[in-house]
Amino acid sequence: MSEHHLTKTRYASFNLAKEINLGLEDAGFEFCTPIQEQTLPIALRGKDIAGEAQTGTGKTAAFLIAVFNQLLNNPASESRRRNQPRTLILAPTRELAIQIHKDAVLLGGHTGLKFGLAYGGTGYEQQRQELEAGVDLLIGTPGRIIDYFKQHVFDLKACQVVVLDEADRMFDLGFIKDIRYLLRRCPPPQERLSMLFSATLSHRVLELAYEHMNDAETVRIKSERPTADKVKQTVYYPANDEKVPLLLGLMQSLGPTRSIIFVNTKRVAEKLYAWLEGNDYKTALLSGDVPQKKRQTLLKKFQDGEFRILVATDVAARGLHIPEVSHVFNFDLPQSGEDYVHRVGRTARAGASGAAISFACEDYAHYLMDIEEYIGHRIDNEAINYDLLVTPKPPIKLKPKKPHAGGKHRGQKHGKHDKQGHKHRRRHRSKDSKEKSGKAHSSGNA
Repeated sequence: MSEHHLTKTRYASFNLAKEINLGLEDAGFEFCTPIQEQTLPIALRGKDIAGEAQTGTGKTAAFLIAVFNQLLNNPASESRRRNQPRTLILAPTRELAIQIHKDAVLLGGHTGLKFGLAYGGTGYEQQRQELEAGVDLLIGTPGRIIDYFKQHVFDLKACQVVVLDEADRMFDLGFIKDIRYLLRRCPPPQERLSMLFSATLSHRVLELAYEHMNDAETVRIKSERPTADKVKQTVYYPANDEKVPLLLGLMQSLGPTRSIIFVNTKRVAEKLYAWLEGNDYKTALLSGDVPQKKRQTLLKKFQDGEFRILVATDVAARGLHIPEVSHVFNFDLPQSGEDYVHRVGRTARAGASGAAISFACEDYAHYLMDIEEYIGHRIDNEAINYDLLVTPKPPIKLKPKKPHAGGKHRGQKHGKHDKQGHKHRRRHRSKDSKEKSGKAHSSGNA
């Protein structure tokens, strides 16, 4: 973290357990960010928190330190069973759940606590066995966690802490019924510590806090602008057929070290990927139906510099902690100011500088007014210098997809249609049912 984002408050001033301080040393953390400075004194007293802060400001460390403190100072009851987690941490996306787990392992390495991870798309039996063996912190996405919960893999009756991260995104992705279902199966709000974090504490998020938390204290950390101060923001007005030539021209003239290009649909993502690859730009493609193992491999290669460009739909706009992204391109303008802020937040993380370049094309230019109203300022216009437009080489040809592949991955979103999941449920059916199910499953993956 750079000094730009740090306060003068040291973690050492909070009288944390030795095990937590050792984890902070391992991570190289000495001074708090503003959200940590304001939320930790409240959470360490055992008081519920609803916190608002822009992306990349240290929310994850804030709630993990509070969780560890609560669990170390309040040992589990003797009646707690092995398969009863002591903390439930819910995240809207697989990437964010994986990142929280990674941070928990680093910061909590000396606590003796066990960390479990549950998310859809992969590892069904492996995750299930890990939870059955017992974890202290259960971190994951709502769909897969509910799947295991309904199979009695674990219960939430011994839950001492509940954390909702990116609560506003939970609404956007339609998870809110799942969230309420899980919260109602935890101990009552007055018998647990609850923390909710969100980029925006909207009316609907606060309503959730009032219903499922114990008189939560609201903490808002806002910069003067919703978007990071060190992001240089510009907008071009290309015709639709100028977007690819303009992007290639900007890539050539700016030479970004690492860039994310956001589009609004999977179809456009695939087309743009084909154009970039055809023009000798090694590119990673991330959209909602990319299988989980492949997603993780792609993101690692992007982080390691094997790919310098990531083309993504909004599935990648939140929860990705990728350092040194120099440029964000909005090839398609997003439909809301909130999505714009989250996309732009992928660059200039932890105090670094960055650039966000948006294309207000014929299809999406009408969103610009709402975006500028939301962020509270005009975005600088750049005229299209026609020397900047590069005549592209032809795109590569994409391999045709196997039939039904899309349906398979859509089912995996909530963790209910993985191959392993089918196996598990088939065990409990009759012989005839087994045969039918096996045939249906094999044809569905043909």
